[in-house]
Amino acid sequence: MNVEIEQIVKPLIKWFQKEKRDLPWRKTNDSYQIWISEIMLQQTRVEAVKEYYKRFLKVVPTLQDLAAIEEDQLLKLWEGLGYYSRARNLQKCAKYLVLQGKKELPRDYEELKKLPGIGPYAAASIGSIAYQLKTPAIDGNVLRVMTRIYEDDRDIMNKKVRDDYFFKLSKIMPENTRDFTESLMELGALICLPNGNPLCDSCPLSFLCKSFKNKTMLNYPVKKKLEKRKIEEKTILILEYHDKIAIQKRPNKGLLASLYEFYSLEEKYSINQLKKYLKQIKIDYVNIELLKETKHIFSHLEWHMVGYYIHCTSVPENSFIWVTKEELETKYSLPTAISIYANNIKK
Repeated sequence: MNVEIEQIVKPLIKWFQKEKRDLPWRKTNDSYQIWISEIMLQQTRVEAVKEYYKRFLKVVPTLQDLAAIEEDQLLKLWEGLGYYSRARNLQKCAKYLVLQGKKELPRDYEELKKLPGIGPYAAASIGSIAYQLKTPAIDGNVLRVMTRIYEDDRDIMNKKVRDDYFFKLSKIMPENTRDFTESLMELGALICLPNGNPLCDSCPLSFLCKSFKNKTMLNYPVKKKLEKRKIEEKTILILEYHDKIAIQKRPNKGLLASLYEFYSLEEKYSINQLKKYLKQIKIDYVNIELLKETKHIFSHLEWHMVGYYIHCTSVPENSFIWVTKEELETKYSLPTAISIYANNIKK
């Protein structure tokens, strides 16, 4: 069975125009809005992005607004989406373009790729959706569809594999580049599902899919196993003093850069270890509440955490940033990794 890849175009677009989801970023041709949606959708579920996208564009509707917004306000807008470097790169890119006197993103694939936070995938997606460039966007969904069609057992983490499919698909892209790009993504999201659940009987491309014919769908895509994540243990302290909560700002570089957090300690402390530590740093208290243990998974490591709520009666001067509970909720952005502990703060 030979795969004549040009045969995917018409049935795929026909299926998409009938079955596509109603998503807010599909109602615009504005490159700025499409860019925001593409960055938000990286490593985040579509349903989770919808409300963030609408709220974000209300506050920063233009490239100029994004360049001008205060970083703390930007990160607060992004709070809960995770991978905060995406938000910082958005603003870095906006500032660069505004300084260049630009009012929109470049209309050239190679120029798009040079911008902060816009790699080959985002550049191709923005180019084909906003500017009708024949630049196929190769994400995980598309690779899953294509490797199943071809029974391709190469490692999809290999750049050469992505480049091969970029070349193949760019040769068959129709004039309606937007629908073609989105249809491939949509097929992977709704039909050609991962983890043993492809809905092949509903797939418009099953007629030429080699893995469907040979019932080998679950063998693809092939992805090299990542190294085991490093585990770090932490103790999270919610310090309350005169109805204010102690926070501190993380360094400007590295993991969760520039975000705010509760005071934390490396390793998990028992209640007795914690009491000794509080005495050392001259914090007095009326009581300590043990909070539940939890964990947060990053791409390369895991935080395993235990939390304590401490009602303080005296604290060292100038030791922390002390904020009201309302300010903590509305002004300061906490990383998702520890925001679960904020739920313990009583108004």
